[in-house]
Amino acid sequence: MPDPIGPLLFVNHFPNWQLELEHERELQAVVAARAIEEIVAERPSHVVLVGDLDAEPDAASVRFFTGKQSLGGTSVCYRNAWDRAHPGEPGHTFTARNPLVTETNWDWPFQRIDHILVRCGEHGGPTLAIAACELAFDEPIDGVWASDHFALVADLALPRPVVKVP
Repeated sequence: MPDPIGPLLFVNHFPNWQLELEHERELQAVVAARAIEEIVAERPSHVVLVGDLDAEPDAASVRFFTGKQSLGGTSVCYRNAWDRAHPGEPGHTFTARNPLVTETNWDWPFQRIDHILVRCGEHGGPTLAIAACELAFDEPIDGVWASDHFALVADLALPRPVVKVP
């Protein structure tokens, strides 16, 4: 059994899904981030934010969470588990490879819209090490698909201590 990691705040963020509502997703991301920061200020803890963010990594709302841009006078920084474990790989979670997506007849341009994000500490790295991140439910079982989205599963652990050489 692994060692305990300490307090953990697990957040499921689920903003507006409509393609044209990125501005609303931006506003919702700021509200969520500020609420998380208030909680962590009172009770320090690791934070894992997950969800169907209905936005790809280059969208403003996701760029905000990953520290690549500020929104509404607010900045935060989380590491994307998929990007950390699979740099440069697409990691599609909503794709026509899944027949439940094509049955909806959507011409959906976004394909990696589900995310696992780990909050960074004061020195820039995530407070939990991202050991792995994989797709799950990305194949049918006995011909049945679990969802129109593929799931993400991440293995998180305490980071190894930095050893300073004198």
